[in-house]
Amino acid sequence: MAEIIQRDGTWAFDGTTVRITPGLHRSVPLFRQTYGEITVPLEAVAGIVYEPERKRGRLRMRLREGADPLLHATGGRLPDPADPYRLTVDVDRSGVAEYLAEEIRHALLLDQVPGEPTEAYLLPGPPVPVSVRSSDGTVSFDGTQVRVDWADTSDRVKRATGPRVINVGDVVRVEWLPNSGYEDGFLRFVTRETVFSKLPAEKDPYALDLWGNVSRDLLTALVATAVTARLPHPSARAGAQRKPERERECGDVTRGRGLAASVPSPADHHDILLRRLRELGELHRDGVLTDEEFARTKAVVLRGF
Repeated sequence: MAEIIQRDGTWAFDGTTVRITPGLHRSVPLFRQTYGEITVPLEAVAGIVYEPERKRGRLRMRLREGADPLLHATGGRLPDPADPYRLTVDVDRSGVAEYLAEEIRHALLLDQVPGEPTEAYLLPGPPVPVSVRSSDGTVSFDGTQVRVDWADTSDRVKRATGPRVINVGDVVRVEWLPNSGYEDGFLRFVTRETVFSKLPAEKDPYALDLWGNVSRDLLTALVATAVTARLPHPSARAGAQRKPERERECGDVTRGRGLAASVPSPADHHDILLRRLRELGELHRDGVLTDEEFARTKAVVLRGF
């Protein structure tokens, strides 16, 4: 078990999952406290790095594209302090942070976790039901329907339409932009009927205009993520678009298969290296190799390849 405990939270790695728990300090953003603990399976991780600085460093974990509905829904627009895959590290704990990062990188290598996009979400997103009160109204999601109850300060057009109820099956996509404090944000549910709508968020009855409290408006990302997790995965649409191309290329691939099979693939050497490292790792865990023997042998294997 590799673990680092900081004011902003705790990261723990048991060899198969990274458990990220937000800290209880008042400096931890409301979004992180509300989102709660996140369990990241190793197969969802693309990489991890520790970035040292003079006073404080930070751990940053990168997930595979398409693995997490939170990252897909927010599109990289979460402020850094609210990003659950970023941890500020005190300088006296830098060694622990580097050790944790190395353990995760080593496990990724031994388990041969691919780096390409996933074909399904590997994290579930926030549990439902979920409800958030924003500057434009209260948005709720129970797993099947989105409901928006407008605030007294909402545009009169929105209030005149009454509460908006949207079946998740009618949602094409979710669009989210945070309220930065300088520019308004929005949470928009794009349906089949509104896919070509150009209404601004303040007048769109399918969108919440985020203009008030920045910390509270950021919580709308919880609803955006919960709905996104129940929509078709992004790879489904991309796969449908690639299918005609694959069919056209099928003949060429088949004709070239004989030649390709006769040429040794560089991937073969890579597989051998990974297999050797996996075997060494098992011997190390079983106590057959000491720490020093494992490090020395691994270095020899890497030089040989």
